[in-house]
Amino acid sequence: MRIFHPLAFALAFYSSLVNAGVTVYYQVPLADSTTTAASANYTGAAAYDPTVLTPPPVPAGLTTQFGIQLSSSSAAVQGLSIPHQGSFMGFSIEFTVVNQICDTYLQVPFLNLMAILRERAGEVHIRVGGNTQETAVLVDSLPGGVMVTKERGTTDDVTATPTLLYTAEVLYTMANISALVNTKWFLGLPFNDTSNLRLGIAEVGEAVLSGPGYLLGFQVGNEPDLYAAHGVRPSTYLPSDYYSEFGIVVDAVNNDGNIPVKNNLVAPSITGQWTPESVWDTGLVETYSSSLGALAVEHYPTDNCYALYGIGSPVVPQDVFQHFLNHTSGVNIIAPYLNSTNYAQANGKPFIMMETNTASCGGLPGISDTFGATLWALDYGLQMAYSNFSGAMMHVGGQDVYYNPFTPPPTNQSSYHQWTIGSIFYSTIVVAEVFGPSGNAQIIDLQANTNNMFTPAYAVYENGAPVRLLLMNYVSDPSGASDYTTTISIGGSAIGQGNATPAQIQVKYLVAPSVTEKYNITWAGQTFGGTFQSDGRLTGSESVQTINCDQSSNTCQVTVPAPGVALVFLSTDAYAESGNPSTQTFPTTMVTKTVNTATINPSWELGSTSKGDIGAGVRNSLSVVSLVGAAVLSTGMLCTWFWS
Repeated sequence: MRIFHPLAFALAFYSSLVNAGVTVYYQVPLADSTTTAASANYTGAAAYDPTVLTPPPVPAGLTTQFGIQLSSSSAAVQGLSIPHQGSFMGFSIEFTVVNQICDTYLQVPFLNLMAILRERAGEVHIRVGGNTQETAVLVDSLPGGVMVTKERGTTDDVTATPTLLYTAEVLYTMANISALVNTKWFLGLPFNDTSNLRLGIAEVGEAVLSGPGYLLGFQVGNEPDLYAAHGVRPSTYLPSDYYSEFGIVVDAVNNDGNIPVKNNLVAPSITGQWTPESVWDTGLVETYSSSLGALAVEHYPTDNCYALYGIGSPVVPQDVFQHFLNHTSGVNIIAPYLNSTNYAQANGKPFIMMETNTASCGGLPGISDTFGATLWALDYGLQMAYSNFSGAMMHVGGQDVYYNPFTPPPTNQSSYHQWTIGSIFYSTIVVAEVFGPSGNAQIIDLQANTNNMFTPAYAVYENGAPVRLLLMNYVSDPSGASDYTTTISIGGSAIGQGNATPAQIQVKYLVAPSVTEKYNITWAGQTFGGTFQSDGRLTGSESVQTINCDQSSNTCQVTVPAPGVALVFLSTDAYAESGNPSTQTFPTTMVTKTVNTATINPSWELGSTSKGDIGAGVRNSLSVVSLVGAAVLSTGMLCTWFWS
C-alpha cells in the first residue's frame, strides 16, 4: 500500500478548525465541450442554457387549509421506513469527468460543497463510474502527468463512449478528498471483456481507500440490460448471461490476493429494460450472497437521447414539465421497485439507486436546471427513502448536460469565472438535514391533504419520537393564493395520546419565485447565486423562523409558499442535530495557471489563525508536508492553506 507519494506537496488540515477555505484560480472545468441539445436560439454549453419554460397552470380547487396529525410515538406508526442517514442522496460522477473535480489540484469549490453536506449528514456518498467505467484501463502513467485521458472512437457503443485511460492517482486523490470531507466511494469494475478482466481499480482501490473506511463497493457492470442495444453484447444477451459473467468476476476477485475484501460487489445496476425480478430469478443473490455488498438499479423517468443521438422519440420539454411537478411522479417511478426493496431486505442487502436524474442523455432544457427539478428531486429522493432504498446517486456529467448539481467554468473562462451550482444541489442539502447524521432516521409519507399530489408531506422519527416534518408545495402561483397553511398536532386526545406539541418549532424554507427559476433559489435565506458565481459556499444571512405553538389546543401552524418547501424541526435537539451545522469551508490563495509555481502575496499571514499560530513554521513555504491520520496525499497538490 502506497501511503505517501514522494512528490506530494501537502496541506495542513485540522478537523477541529472552522472557516478553513480555499479559492483556486484558473481551475480546469468538468469539460470544455460545447455540444448541446439546446434550442436553436442557444448554441452554448447545455449547463448554462437560458431556456425558460412556462409554469403549469394553477390547479383548480386546491385546498389551502388542512391538518396534519402526528403520533408522539413511532410504535403507533404503520409503514415507517428502514433507518436512514443524511448521506442518503449522493452523487454519481461519470468517470470521464472525475478529473475535473479532483485533478492535479483538488477543486476547492467541490470541497466546500461536500463540506456543507458532511456537516449535516456526517458523510457524503459518491459513485464514480457510468458507461465509461466499462472500458476504463489503469495505466502506470500518462503524457503530461495527467491522471485521466480519453481515446474517442475506440468503442462501438452507439453513445460514443470513449475508452478511458487513468492512473492510480485517481484513487489517491479520492483519498485526499475523503480525508478532508469524509466522502465515501463506489467504484466501477470494467466489464466490457469478461474473458480478460481488468481488476486494477479494485486492487489499488482496496489498498488506498478501504483501510480508512472510504470504500463502499465495486459496481459489476453498468446498465447490462442495455448492452445488446449498445452493441457491446450479442442481441441475445439475457439476465442469465449476466449471472454467468458476474460469477466470472466473483471467481476472479476471490482468487486475487491483492483484493482483500471479497464481499462488496454491487449488482445488477439495470435500467428497466430487464425487470429486477428477471435478475433475481436467475439465483444471482442466493448464489453470490457472500460476495454481494448491495443490490442496485439505475433509472431516469424520461430521456433526451433523440436530441443528442437520434435515438428514440423527440421529447418536448414544455409538454412534459408538468409531469415533474407533482408527488405522483416519484411514487410512480418507485412503484416497479417495491418488490425488490422488500426482496433486498429479506436478503439482508441494501438497495441503491446507483444513477438517476431528471432525464438520461443529459437532461432537458428548462426543466433539469430549475426549481421545479429541485422540488422533484427532493420528493423523489424522500419517496425512495420511504420505500426502503438505502441511497440514491444524482448523476453529474460535463458542460454538455442540463442536470448537473455543480459545474466548474469552461477552460477558457476559468481565470475569471467561478462554479455554477445547479438547482438539484439544494435538494441534497435538504435531504441531509431531513435525515441528519444519526443513522436512526425513519421516514413516512403522510399522504397529506387527502393525498393531494401538489402538497406532499413527510414525517421523520428518531428513537421513537417525531423530530422533523417536511412540507412541500409544487404549485407555482406568484399571487400567494396557493400558499397553504397546515395545522400540526403531535399526540392528543384525538388519537388517544397525551398532548405532545412543543411550545416552539423552528422552520427553514426552500423557495424560489417560480418553478421555472434557475438561480434565484434560497435555502433558509442563503443561496449559491447564479451562473459562474459560486466558490461552493452558501452566501447571505441564514434565516430560520421560530413559530410559537398553542399548547392549550396542541397545535402549531406552518405556512408553505407556492412554490416552496418548509422543513420543520419539532424540537431543539432535532434542530441542533442537522439544522444548525458549523460548516468548515476552504478558501485559498492558490493560483494554478503557472508552471510548477505559485505566487504568494507577502502580506498574507499564512500561519495566522484564530485557533493559535498553528502554521507559524510554514509561512512563505509551499513545500509543506503534513499527514493527518490516514490521509493519502496526491501528486501535484501545490497548495498553501490558512485558517482565519
